[in-house]
This record gives sequence, C-alpha cells and structure tokens, in this order.
Amino acid sequence: MTNLHKILNKSERLILGVLSGTSVDAVDIVLVKFKGKGENVSLKVLKYKEYAIPSDIRNFVFKVSHKETSIVDDICRLNFILGKFYSNCINKFLKQNGISPDKIDAIGSHGQTIHHLPKAESFYGINYKSTLQIGDPSVIANLTGIITVGDFRTADVAVDGGGAPLVPYLDFVLFRSNDTNRILLNIGGISNLTYLKAKCRFNDVIAFDTGPGNMMIDYLAQKFYSKSYDKDCRISQKGVINYHLFSEIKRKDTFRLKKYPKSTGREFYNKSFVDSIIKNYKSEPKENILRTFTEYTAYSVSENVKRLLKLNNKKFELLVSGGGASNCLIMDGLKKHLPNADVNKVNSGGISTSNKEAVLFALLAHETLNGNSTNLKSVTGAKKNAILGKICLV
Repeated sequence: MTNLHKILNKSERLILGVLSGTSVDAVDIVLVKFKGKGENVSLKVLKYKEYAIPSDIRNFVFKVSHKETSIVDDICRLNFILGKFYSNCINKFLKQNGISPDKIDAIGSHGQTIHHLPKAESFYGINYKSTLQIGDPSVIANLTGIITVGDFRTADVAVDGGGAPLVPYLDFVLFRSNDTNRILLNIGGISNLTYLKAKCRFNDVIAFDTGPGNMMIDYLAQKFYSKSYDKDCRISQKGVINYHLFSEIKRKDTFRLKKYPKSTGREFYNKSFVDSIIKNYKSEPKENILRTFTEYTAYSVSENVKRLLKLNNKKFELLVSGGGASNCLIMDGLKKHLPNADVNKVNSGGISTSNKEAVLFALLAHETLNGNSTNLKSVTGAKKNAILGKICLV
C-alpha cells in the first residue's frame, strides 16, 4: 500500500500502456510521461515497441473467442498464459531500454477481449450486459513488480454501458479544437470513430464502432495465403472489386446501419460471417475477394459518417490510426467516399497510428489513479460516468 500512496500523490507519472487488440498480431507497449489530470492532462510518448504474438498463442485466442470451439478449461488456461506472456514482454521492454521497474509508477493493460455482449439480456430477473477480457492484471503486477490497472471495460458495462469504445476519452482530451470539426478514426480489427465538433464539450462527444476494420481482411489473408495480414496491400492491389460480392457483404452486415451508441467485435464479424458470404464465390480469384472486403471496410466507415453524423456538406478533418492507416486501399477508399474530408494519419505529440491505443490505456490507468471517470455515457450509453479499471497491487 505504501507504493500506491506514493503514486497517488505524484504530480507526474511514468506509465506503461499495454495492448493486444482484436487482430491479436502483437503486444504494443508504450512508455508515457504524464503531467496534470482530467481535461488538463498533458503527456509525452517516450518509448514504443511491438512484440509479435506467436502463432500458437494467436490461434489459441481465436479458438477461445469462438463459441463453437471454446471450452471453459481453455479460457482458464489462456487467462494466465496471456498474463505471463504480457509480463515477459513488459520485462523485456524495460530491459531493452535500460529502465528499472521501480522507475515505472504503473501499468495500464487492456488485456485480450475474447467475448463482448453489449446487448441487454435478462436472467432470473437480473438485467445485464457482459464483456470478458483475459490476461489478468494481477498476474502482470506480480510478475513485473509494478502496480497494474486493468479490466477497464467492466465498470462501464456494470452501469449498462456498451463497454466500448473507450478511445474517445483520449480523443477528447488531446484532439478537440475550437475551430475544426474533427473525426478520429481507429482501424484495428474493428473500426471505431470519435466525432468532435468544433468547440466540443465533454458531454458533446459522439463515438461508436462503425463495423469491420482489419478483422475480415486478416482472416482472408490467413485463409487464402497463410499470412497474418495483407502487408502493404500487396495481394489486394492485384485484385479488382467484385460488386456482386460487395452487395452481398452489405446485405449481410446489419450492424452497419444500427444507430449509436453501438459496439461490436469478433462475435459478429467472425469467420462464420465471412465464410457464409464467400461460399458462393469459390471460382472468384482470391485477390478479388480480398480487394472487395478491403473496399468494404472503407465504405462501411464512410456510410456511418454520412448517414449517422450527417456530414455530407460539412468540411471536416479525418485523423486515422490503427493498422488500417497503413492500408493504402482503405485510405484511398476513405478519400473517395468522403470528398469533404481532409484525410490524414494521426501524428501528434509522439502519438502515432501504431501506438495510439496503447497510449489510451496508459492514460486510463493514470486517470483511474486520479479517481477520475473516463467512460463517456454519451458514447457508451451508460447510466453514469464511471471510474474504469481495477488496481492490482504488489
């Protein structure tokens, strides 16, 4: 407890943000220095590195994430396997950068989402929503010797929120403008956006998941070419869009047209969803299928912007982060479908397309230690703003 009291009273903190996203391709670790708190917080990114997730662990995550193949024994095992793997990566990061663990005030770890059920249900008179992230923060705290804050989504879901997206807090704190209508778009496995109108206030923020990001594209790259993703669009650039297939994806994608607040994940855009669409296109060249699904990611984001935010005739800035920002076809598609947007990659104050989400979880840990709410009920649909995360001591 002595360490916690010491950290709580500090005006500056060094915090590690740790993330493995829905694509499950790497553990992202970022070291961030924070000053201040709340809306007045400032931060500086000091170090960042990605650690590839071995294919066996990646495939185990996918197995556990699908209800057809998941069993409770595997969930139990993977909770500790991931906790230990994250810890190994963190310890390696510190050693490679010559940093002693006692110099780090805290770790903010998202964990790995294996199931997310944001739709309200009822059981035995209990109304609830649910979400599950594994890679337990207690394991990380004890194997690194650093206080760890994790399991950020649970508190929001407990008060009837959707548990996602969480990145709007970071977007609001760092990217709001008095002059510019701005959308922050993150394209990970799932795509999500944050809309900050000019002179945006905390409760004005609009944010939601738009639908697929890299998830379906990565699955097809693995299925057809045994590659974890389509690096530099090398495969999809060889293909052309099949508009019959494109229409079939649109027809199947019922999430795209849902009103916000909304969130989704692998429960919807999984291999069963993709396979049910492509089963009638067995003779189609594989690069055409990959190209068509890539185009659909850009289209589904754009449709959400135009239909839900009604920005057809307004100039705005679109700042893109996540793995999808490196996909030239997605970026070109966004420019094509959103002619009023000034489309650029995020690059501000050390925050880049790659490290933004990891920075988010460092920030959320910082604000949890400050006792500040970091969900936005206007975004998640929660009944109240909540302090996110569990503090695991060592």
